[in-house]
Amino acid sequence: MPIKIPDDLPARDILEREGMDVLHEKDAVRQDIRPLRIGLLNLMPNKIQTETQIARLIGATPLQVELTLVRMSEHIPRNTNADHMAAFYRPWIDVQAERFDGFILTGAPVERLTFEAVSYWDELRQLLDWTQSHVHRCLTLCWAAQAALYHFHGLPKHELPQKAFGVYPHRVLSLSSPYLRGFCDEFSAPVSRWTEVRKSDIREDAELEILAESAVTGICLIGDPVFKSLHMFNHLEYDTITLADEYFRDAGRDPNTILPNQYFPNKDLSQLPMNSWRCHAHLLFANWINEIYQTVPFEFARLPKKSIIL
Repeated sequence: MPIKIPDDLPARDILEREGMDVLHEKDAVRQDIRPLRIGLLNLMPNKIQTETQIARLIGATPLQVELTLVRMSEHIPRNTNADHMAAFYRPWIDVQAERFDGFILTGAPVERLTFEAVSYWDELRQLLDWTQSHVHRCLTLCWAAQAALYHFHGLPKHELPQKAFGVYPHRVLSLSSPYLRGFCDEFSAPVSRWTEVRKSDIREDAELEILAESAVTGICLIGDPVFKSLHMFNHLEYDTITLADEYFRDAGRDPNTILPNQYFPNKDLSQLPMNSWRCHAHLLFANWINEIYQTVPFEFARLPKKSIIL
């Protein structure tokens, strides 16, 4: 089944060129199908690139998905055209009364700040609480995963001595997890972060399950059933060249920027990197979408609201 996104969203042309079936809004109205409603709070600086990456992955399943782009209500992004934001993004304050089958929160280039120093932290905390009554399942990525674990469980983030940057092997710790169905025992994933969440800080009574980790860069995936979330600290959603874009951006500011680990063939910047994580990216997102489909009531609006007790 296709994914439903706005007709003029730049991601549409890219995905159609890749052969993905993208549903036009007028055609969606004719179909007597309840699509899964997925919200995307996109905090990444390159909004269009991230929109495309997420749409590609959630639109590759057999289910019809309707993607809603969401932004923080007061925060004004500096790196994305204001017309694009006005045309395609809804402020969170405008969707508070709505319910979503799934909700994705991305990373943000603020991880070296304390959470409280982030300008939209108070609103993000309200949004995280809102997901517990208005969202069936959440998927948090990179900084958003750290933010959610800090908000709900009090887990701190720790700054690394140098940026964890590159492609690293990860070991699956729970093959029985529905999110890791079909995974190999080991998989590669792009990593790009200055901070980490540590095992030693996780309380035994937190009911958090570490699903995958790297011997070098630590925890990758955490299941959080109490708060209906899957937290991923790394970037399986990245395109082949995303780490290259980040490297050249940072090297333009600092010539001592480290090369991404195990990424450029023979450390030759002129060679196109090989994508060794694409299949597992599709598997993870397909498993997340399938878990939503298998567990959400047809009329999700009838679900009782959940009280949050911390």
